[in-house]
Parts: sequence; C-alpha cells; structure tokens
Amino acid sequence: MRAALVREVGAFAEVGDVAEPSGETIEVLAASINPIDLAVSRGILATGHPELPYVPGCEAVGRTADGRLVWISGGSLGRTSQGAIAERAAVEDSHLIDVPDGADPALAAGLGIAGMAGWLPFASRAPLEGGENVLVLGATGSVGLVAVQAAKLLGAARVVAAGRSAAGLERATEHGADATLRLDEVDDLVAAFRDAFGGEGPSYVFDPLWGEPAAAAVQAAVPHATIVNLGQSAGATSELASAAVRFKNLSILGHTNFLVTPDELATQYRRLVGHAVAGDIRFDVERVPLDSVADAWGRQAEGAGTKLVVVP
Repeated sequence: MRAALVREVGAFAEVGDVAEPSGETIEVLAASINPIDLAVSRGILATGHPELPYVPGCEAVGRTADGRLVWISGGSLGRTSQGAIAERAAVEDSHLIDVPDGADPALAAGLGIAGMAGWLPFASRAPLEGGENVLVLGATGSVGLVAVQAAKLLGAARVVAAGRSAAGLERATEHGADATLRLDEVDDLVAAFRDAFGGEGPSYVFDPLWGEPAAAAVQAAVPHATIVNLGQSAGATSELASAAVRFKNLSILGHTNFLVTPDELATQYRRLVGHAVAGDIRFDVERVPLDSVADAWGRQAEGAGTKLVVVP
C-alpha cells in the first residue's frame, strides 16, 4: 500500500510503498498532520519513535471492516508503532471511537488531537461553571480557535483571544472572541491582560504557551482563577511568582489528551464533533492528497496556519 514514510530522524515524510498492516485495520479516509508527528520524526518526544523507516501519524478517521466510521488515536499509534498517514492503518492499542453521523471524515480527523486540546480543558479538565472571564493564549491556531469557541459555547462571560498573528486574531473575532490582544505589540503583558477584562484580569486562562505569557497571566489573574497549561510554545520554563499563586489561591493544572480516560475521551470527542456537525463549532481543514505529504509536512513545520489533513 501507499503511505507517508519517515526514513531517518529529522527528515520530512515522503510517499512510499509499505506492506499492509496486519490484525484489525481501518481504511483511512483522512489523517491529520499534528505537531506531535513532527516531534516524533525529530526524535524529541520522550517516548522516542518507531523503528525507521516508519509510517507517521497519530490519528486518523476511517472505515472498519463492518462499515463503521471511526476515529483512532492514542496508545502507541504513530509514537512507537506504525502510524496512520497511509491507505490503511492498524488499530492495535489505539482508542477506536465512533464518529457522529453526518460528520465529514476530514473535519472529524482535524477535530481529534487538535480539536480536543481546545475543547477538553473547558469541558472536562476544569469545566466552566458559567460567567468566567477567559483568556485564551495562542488563540490564532487550530487549537486556540476551538478554545475560543468552546469557552463561549460552554458559558464564559467574556473571551479574550491573545496571539501574534493579526490574521489569526481576526479569525478569532469571527469565531466569537469578544476582544483580541497582539502579544508582540504589548510592552506590559500583565497590564494588558488586566485591561482586557476591565482592569480585573482573567478568572480562567487557557495556556498552550507557558514561558513569559504564562507568568504574566499568573500576575494578572483574579483570586481563585484557574490556569490550564497544555503546551510550551513560548518556552519550556516560566518564572511564576509564588506570592501570586499563594495569596490569590490560584489553581494551575496541566492537561494532555493522552491521559484522558477512554470513556471520557469518547464522550467528549463525540460531543465536540456533534457541535461541529450542528454548526456550533467552526473548524477549517485543508485536504492534502497523499502525493503532496512532503510539502504539507514542510508547511506544518513552518506553521501552516490551518489544519492540514491528508486524504489518501
């Protein structure tokens, strides 16, 4: 069968021929390219990478032998065993979750790892109770745009989208953000974060950045605020002020999709995709033919600005 192939550490994926996988498999209809796939290919993920050469791809939507449309992700898929950017993919130890009726396969694939990262903090990790003032850091990419919409849909009073891309922030406004903030145009992030909420600061922070923005958000947050971190795009470390955490009684939580229980993952994935089918969540994907996977891989490495989904 034809598949994407990573032949050596650090190399772009390219199209090649491989043997079909054994055991339970799906016919792949759509497979996203995610940052985690690039991390595996570069050898920088803690779990390492499959034996070279290998098929990348940590998720896909496809058809089972009995005709069900399913999403597979998690387990060793694309991390330490063969991945899903191929004409067929092995299920093995990955989660296999039925896709809601009426969902486009490419959309359902894009809403997997990326969509769930934007959805789960608000819906499951630290559920919104209603009325929160939410600061969404890194709001200009696929994850952040889902986060903006999730916060509004699940009851936030005010959502401020923060990021560096003017075009991305314009999309965040179109997707429901009440206000936007250019991180690269602000000298005093603490003051800017407070001012964005009428001088009081946020009560909930969605943070895929860490680094300086997270430190500023801790200083700007109101007492009893919740901060959920799910990435480190702005730096692997952050100088958090102990006094701000202690005396404001802040809750700082970590999140990764890979530690969500199977039942919760299935429930929330189907909930998110259902909202997209109903039009409550907007999510743009760009369909890429398998023959163009090398170009798409390079675009992902440079920051594609939209969700790239390979359609074999």
